[in-house]
Order: sequence, then C-alpha cells, then structure tokens
Amino acid sequence: MPKTIWRRRATTIGAAACAGLLTTALTACGGGAFSGGGSSDSTQGTGPIRIGMLLDQTGELALAGKPMQKAAQMAVADVNGKGGVLGRKLELVSYDPQSDNAKYAQYANQLAQQDKVDVVMGGITSASREAVRPVTDRAKTLYMYNEPYEGGVCDKNTFLNGATLDQTIAPLMPWGIKKYGPKVYVVAADYNFGHNAAKWVQKLTADAGGTVLNTEFVPLNVSDFNSIINHIQAAKPDLVASMLVGTNHVAFYRAYAAAGLNASTPILSETFGLSGEHVVLDPKEARNIFVAASYYAALDRPENAAFKKLWHEANGAGYQEPTAQDIDVWNGIHMYADAVKKAGSVERTKVIQSLEGGISFDGPGGAVSVDPKTHHTVYDVHIAKTNDTHTFDIVSTTAQVQPAWEQSVCDLQSKPDVNKQFSLD
Repeated sequence: MPKTIWRRRATTIGAAACAGLLTTALTACGGGAFSGGGSSDSTQGTGPIRIGMLLDQTGELALAGKPMQKAAQMAVADVNGKGGVLGRKLELVSYDPQSDNAKYAQYANQLAQQDKVDVVMGGITSASREAVRPVTDRAKTLYMYNEPYEGGVCDKNTFLNGATLDQTIAPLMPWGIKKYGPKVYVVAADYNFGHNAAKWVQKLTADAGGTVLNTEFVPLNVSDFNSIINHIQAAKPDLVASMLVGTNHVAFYRAYAAAGLNASTPILSETFGLSGEHVVLDPKEARNIFVAASYYAALDRPENAAFKKLWHEANGAGYQEPTAQDIDVWNGIHMYADAVKKAGSVERTKVIQSLEGGISFDGPGGAVSVDPKTHHTVYDVHIAKTNDTHTFDIVSTTAQVQPAWEQSVCDLQSKPDVNKQFSLD
C-alpha cells in the first residue's frame, strides 16, 4: 500500500502532529517524505505527484468514505507499483471532513493553498462537492469528483467521474414500472442530490406512463421512519423509489422490512448499496431492492476478478465487496495518472486538455472514458437485484451509456467559461 499522509486537522505538520498521521506503508514523517504544508517539488516536477483526498472517515457518511479511502490507497499503490507517472510516484494527502460540509471547504483550501497538491479529489454528497468546487475553481487546482451523483455540473475545472441520474435511473424507472406497476412513492435525502433525484423520478415516471403518489424528503441526520412507513402503507404504491443516503437512512430499509412492505412492494434505488447498506442489513431486510449502477462485484470480467483479488489482499478476505463508489475512486485516480502521462506534465491546463482529448480506462466495471463536452464519464450501466449473500445479482446491462442530458445543456468545448449546475427545472 502507498504512503498516505493523513491529517486530522488543517494545520502544518510538525513533530507533534506527526503522531496523528495515519500511514499504511513507509514512513510518513521523514526519510524524504513530504511532511509539511506543501512543497515546490510537486510543481517543479521532481517530487511525488500529490493527490489531495477528501473522504469522510467519521460521521454520517463514514460507511461510504472508509472503503472509498481504501480504494484510493489501492489505486495509488497500483500506479506506483507499475513505475509511477513520468518517473514520479503518486502520494495521497488526506483529510477526514467528518461529514461536515464546512470542513470540506476548509480542507479543500488547505490542500490547494498550503499543501499545494496537483489535484483535489473527493466529496461524497453533492453538498460536499459544492463546498469544494468553488474553492478549487478560485485556487485554479484541478478537481475530480469520483462519485455517482444527480448530474448537471458544467465546469471546465471539474471532472465528474461517476454515473449521473440520467445514466442510471433512466433505464431503471421504466423497467420497474413495466414490471411492477405505475404507482410510485418517492423517499429521498433532503439536500440537492435528493431533490434533483426526485425531479428525475417524477419525469421518468411520467414518461413511462406512471404516477408519483407522493414525495418525502428526509434530512441526513434522521433515522426514524415510522411516519413515512405509515404513509407508504396508506398510499399502497406499486413501487417505492428510494434516493436515501448515509448511515442513518439505513433505518428506512429495516423499518420497511419490519412492516412487511418488502414482500409486496419492490424498491428501486440509485443509491442503495453505494454505502454498503446491503452489507449492514440482513438479507431479509434487503429483499426486493433493485438498483442501477456502473459497477457490481458480481460482474464477470477479468478486470473485475483482478481488482477483487487486490481488494481482498489489501483489506482482508472477509472485507465487504467493493461498490460503484469505490470503483469510481479507483478509475478516477488511474484516469488522472493516464492524463498526466499523456500531457507530460501536472500543469492544470495541460492535464485538462489531456482528459478532454480521449482518456479512457478499462476498469473493473467496464470501459470508462471522458466525454470532452461535459467532463462527465461514459459508463456501462447495470440493473441488479439484492440477494441472500449481501451482494447483488445482475439483471441487465446497457453498454456505454452517454451523459445524454448533460450533453444537451453543457458544451465546455464551445463555451469553456460556463460554470454552473444545470437542473431539470
């Protein structure tokens, strides 16, 4: 595993702070390692290429952030084990934002302005991404958001290496309505991802001839779903669309199963399993849940078999299977490394040109490539169903799904100065 400089708080690393660093290999605080707040070596092309990483290791989103951090460490080790990039090693500089968006902004600034990283990666919720993105834009530091999300961001300085809602639930909603019926009840996280997801569900349900009976938004810190379960029972939908996120929202699936609803009313979700919900829940609690994502551990591909071998060698044979979030981190770091190699430089504008110029990577879930117009990623998308072994069975696959809606609203080739997030309304 690679050397990872892990910082508990945004301060300059000294002898006392060194005790608070988490390292996975080598020595983090000496022997030529980067140990302070930035180094001119990175920009001058002699030291390690520094990747700033912001992933929650504590707080409401730690369930997702911990394995994503492991994927980041693995990706850096993989690149370094193959000789690095331009004769240089990759190095992670990581902070734990503690599921706090204010800390995301604080640590993004620390990474860009003091640690002088070459690229900032990370963020899990869309709210955390929108805390980071203005900081990296102002600092002129490249930002890669390796996470499935609602879609619509159009920003020359940002690359979005995760499937969007129009890539995932676009096939999922019509499939579910055709199979189970037209009446849909929506439960979504109460922040910008959940609100945008609900709009997509509304549109896709209507397009498929269905009806959304009701939509309920739930704050991330809420874990009591009794009233929502009562509302669903009273409404008697054919399907429930769940766009819930994070540790507290796992309680919804337990309450849903306890009420007997999962025996009669399937759940469609773009988010279930991304944070390991299928591992935490008993399989009986996760019954009849269908998910669309760019990756599942069950995929029968040699690249996936090789990745899972590395995953369990690094994390233990009994460690949970990787999810799309983990694979997005793995893919993102490899695509960045390939772009730097192609550019011959870590200079931001050259790397952006390289990413836009046809970077692709054959990842565990299939081939992924950058769409130059939108800075989004082209993916294979798979619909899968929960099973009795804390994993998923793949139901169907749609190959190389374009970010079609983003392409209709965002063209950074012809309008590079656009910087906004488009939405359905």
